[in-house]
Amino acid sequence: MARMSIALLVFLVLLLGGGAAFLANWDIPAPRAKVEKVIPADRLGK
Repeated sequence: MARMSIALLVFLVLLLGGGAAFLANWDIPAPRAKVEKVIPADRLGK
């Protein structure tokens, strides 16, 4: 049983490490849509 627990722990550590490496190297593209929001003059500071 202890051997199975160690194998499961090693598998989880490798899975988390692989996921972290994937996210660290993933080139997420920047959003391309323009966002334009009109702010009324009375909401701006003086």
